[in-house]
Amino acid sequence: MNQVFALLALSIFALPAPAQRTPAQRTRVVLLGTGTPNPDPDRSGPAVAIVVDSSVYIVDAGPGIIRRVAAAERKTKLAALKMPKLTIAFLTHLHSDHTVGLPDLMLSPWVLGRTSPLEVYGPPGTQNMVEHLQAAYAEDIDVRLHRGEPSNKTGYVTHAHEILPGVVYKDSLVQVTAFAVSHGKWEHAYGYRFDTPNRSIVISGDTSPSDAVAEACNGCDVLVHEVITEAHLAVRTPDWQAYHRSYHTPAPELGRIAAKAKPKLLVLYHLIPTDFNEAELLGEVHRGFKGRVVVGQDLGVY
Repeated sequence: MNQVFALLALSIFALPAPAQRTPAQRTRVVLLGTGTPNPDPDRSGPAVAIVVDSSVYIVDAGPGIIRRVAAAERKTKLAALKMPKLTIAFLTHLHSDHTVGLPDLMLSPWVLGRTSPLEVYGPPGTQNMVEHLQAAYAEDIDVRLHRGEPSNKTGYVTHAHEILPGVVYKDSLVQVTAFAVSHGKWEHAYGYRFDTPNRSIVISGDTSPSDAVAEACNGCDVLVHEVITEAHLAVRTPDWQAYHRSYHTPAPELGRIAAKAKPKLLVLYHLIPTDFNEAELLGEVHRGFKGRVVVGQDLGVY
């Protein structure tokens, strides 16, 4: 009997210690959508979630955002992605493929239990967009509030914050800095840097090759950057080539930018075209950047 107790004691002391969260697990980058206006069912509209502990910060609101958040929550089991948590969002610019999911973000989480207002930070024009969307859905809001539907009376509210480059948001978990990028004829287009207790993350938004991205990253942990393949540009007509080079970043140019930025990880998103050759795309980036590069996937966690 003593031998049995001795063996039990040994087995108890041999049990592994409870798992401790690694630093990277405190902050995660979740790609909700990596696509473009092209309706690729495997790549939803551009949207990224920065998850820090139990909080989430959304960047851009492409089509399908709420269903992508739900899919990500199911896949990752991250409680921060539950609907009531979706209260803070940042817009890089006001192109429709980055904002057509905004009414979904404004209203669906409220229907599903969010009681806090949504705080939206974005370039000049954001206030006008939010006000018009609230007016467009006034009948829906009125029915849910006043005509017998179960609802809370606060979660439908959206506060718009029009921002300029600089520190635009700060709480106990994150500091968010906006920086100007060049996106064709858009007067205001931003990238964002997120500094959390353990990681630095930069999201380019839509941009032509910009040293501002490299300066914002400056050795950051993760750089999430848009890209268009040079091979795709080569087969487009001259007008489309001129457009894309003014509005987007060809992969070899991204390699040059990343070599200056020196991210620990470069994640490609907003991928043009949708039917790209992955090896070819990575090869174009690696011409200028020898660091770690991954092609982003919807619901990927980095």
